[in-house]
Amino acid sequence: MVITEFLERNARLYGADTALVELSPSEERDRAVTWREASLIESAQPDAPYRRSLSWRDFDRRANRFANLLLSRNLERGAKVGILMMNCLEWLPIYFGILKAGGVAVPLNFRYSSDEIKYCLELADVEALVFGPEFVCRMDAIAGQLPQVRMMFFTGRDKPAYAEDCGRLMGFCSSSPPPVALEESDYAAIYFSSGTTGFPKAILHNHLALLSSCETEQRHHGQTRDDVFLCIPPLYHTGAKMHWFGSLLSGSRAVLLRGVKPEWILRAVTEEKCTIVWLLVPWAQDLLDAIESGKACLDNYLLDQWRLMHIGAQPVPPSLIHRWKKIFPHHQYDTNYGLSESIGPGCVHLGVDNIHKVGAIGVPGYRWEAKIVDEQGGETPRGSIGELAVKGRGVMLCYYKNPDATNEILKDGWLYTGDMARMDEDGFIFLVDRKKDVVISGGENLYPVQIEDFLRRYDKIKDVAVIGLPDPRLGEIAAAIIEIKDGLACTEAEIQEFCKELPRYKRPRKIIFDAVPRNPTGKIEKPALREKYIHGRLVEAQLNN
Repeated sequence: MVITEFLERNARLYGADTALVELSPSEERDRAVTWREASLIESAQPDAPYRRSLSWRDFDRRANRFANLLLSRNLERGAKVGILMMNCLEWLPIYFGILKAGGVAVPLNFRYSSDEIKYCLELADVEALVFGPEFVCRMDAIAGQLPQVRMMFFTGRDKPAYAEDCGRLMGFCSSSPPPVALEESDYAAIYFSSGTTGFPKAILHNHLALLSSCETEQRHHGQTRDDVFLCIPPLYHTGAKMHWFGSLLSGSRAVLLRGVKPEWILRAVTEEKCTIVWLLVPWAQDLLDAIESGKACLDNYLLDQWRLMHIGAQPVPPSLIHRWKKIFPHHQYDTNYGLSESIGPGCVHLGVDNIHKVGAIGVPGYRWEAKIVDEQGGETPRGSIGELAVKGRGVMLCYYKNPDATNEILKDGWLYTGDMARMDEDGFIFLVDRKKDVVISGGENLYPVQIEDFLRRYDKIKDVAVIGLPDPRLGEIAAAIIEIKDGLACTEAEIQEFCKELPRYKRPRKIIFDAVPRNPTGKIEKPALREKYIHGRLVEAQLNN
């Protein structure tokens, strides 16, 4: 079985039911939905200019039309098709159309520069590209430098001369299923790594991996036909899409929210009757800050049906979850751990019944194995720190065209994650830090995540990142880049006083007040901080000399 069969089943069984909703709120229309207005929501939704929807039948038909368009252009089985689009109603039908045509879907990060887009298209051998209006300027710069991309399809108005109108062409194509038989072993998708050590690597997955993520997500969070999933993160990333796969498997509705303002999230949950919301750490923090400060009044929203909040993509501060449970005590909560190399979230997860283990990333997910290993690959004793390795049907096939990098992290079927972790006596795994982020100061290993979790307990701190800075005596020292909550003032002396609860060797030796950059999936961009505070200061010192 392959994942496209679930879409076809849903179109057959639930054809007229809504599959996807796109919400594009604007500041002018942003408002809280009060109790008195709630009775008007149902009738007002179809006419709201910021809301579009798609039924399961039309979803499947659009996917078929795009598949048949590709086949009409002699797309061969296994050919790579890029997607460069913001979250929108067209995104998933195009993705499934590529799969139905026997192609390999290649989603691209919407933050990529022109050079990065060109690099990824060349690395993945992309033959066709679908892109949206937000990317015209970036594509203008490289359109004449992509000889291997023989088809460019545009999904908006004011089409550039070098691209074709995707919507118009699809209108001439059949909405019947394409005559392509798919196998679980067929190549299905290429995702790109975060590129934290230079340009990203291309991660190749087959249809079995997509099917695995679908089953894992639904097993973990128990989606039924009655659930409504609010999807906010970018669909190019495995996290958002693989969480949506639970909705695909259960035939339930999903809402794509284009925006992350706390008021928009609460409004979407209210208007669309969302039951499951997946958040990134910054968005959860912003939402709690808005509620606690009074900027968002919960009495203005209808949230009783919201049953599950889950977080992933980066270490989750336990203090954040304790704050969340104070405001939303009835919510189920889950932490999801994964990598694009393991087809996204779920290879390790906390589980909704294990709130007493907040702070852990959890136990091996459905049909996954996990172990903590030392430098020689042997399993470490319980409680000892080592590298987390996982094994399951969702492990990547390889880094495309990069056998050396593949062999570094794939060993006897195990994926070596590069994350340092420990396992407690109950089998729960606690993430310690990224292997490359460990700070070695005076011979002691300092794990930035532990220091960050401690600092986030200080009520003036909005976000924090700890990195190592060069030191002539200790080799490295821990530096804390601290972002203070809006409207508050804080001094270095306050932070140092608070840090006296830490063992002396773990206390940050340098405090820097600055914004903490995060990528679209919520991960702290520590390479950018190192570039700024190590390389940047070295260059400055050289210039001053």
